Amino acid sequence: MKVLLLNGSPHEKGCTHTALCEVANTLEREGVSAEIFWAGDRPVQDCVDCGACRTLHACAFEQDGVNQFLVKAKAADGFVFGTPVYFSHPAGSIQSFLDRAMYGCRDFFAHKPGAAVAVARRAGNVASVDVLNKYFTLAQMPVVSSSYWNVVFGQTPDEVMQDLEGLQILRNLGRNMAWLMKCIEAGRAQGVLAPEREHGAVTNFIR
Repeated sequence: MKVLLLNGSPHEKGCTHTALCEVANTLEREGVSAEIFWAGDRPVQDCVDCGACRTLHACAFEQDGVNQFLVKAKAADGFVFGTPVYFSHPAGSIQSFLDRAMYGCRDFFAHKPGAAVAVARRAGNVASVDVLNKYFTLAQMPVVSSSYWNVVFGQTPDEVMQDLEGLQILRNLGRNMAWLMKCIEAGRAQGVLAPEREHGAVTNFIR
């Protein structure tokens, strides 16, 4: 079993990375492999609704790391999306990244557990987690919870490491995710398979 953790910060080894490492280290101690994927520090192209991903199963725009992430996502068993908080909201780059990754490739994520983690100096964490959680519900992903909201405070990695309660929450998150993944694996071994998605109905209210 493997969890893919997305670092949506433009700082490769900053506060978001520090928080994700706490989750990743816990997963590893629970026997689950963990890999942190950095979205990078270059501008991320927004989704332009070209529809190419529906047939390509990849994004037609290849100048950033979205397609590399999708290759890893297809093989992963669970996900953690991490973001810094800018103006009480997730970083715009991670939203553009996930819009393109999940718009036409949501089957890569379906029925795999997901969790969001947000890091802020002071405020906006919970709102940011709420935004990222919507990606999970779009893709039929079980949302993993912790003992509190998945947030941690700090303006520097050293400050993040001083948030003892926040780090505890992240460790509980890692343990809960490992437990849920093991439950899913055990169910699959007993023939309990994920349900097929019903689709085809599109309701428009503009006549």
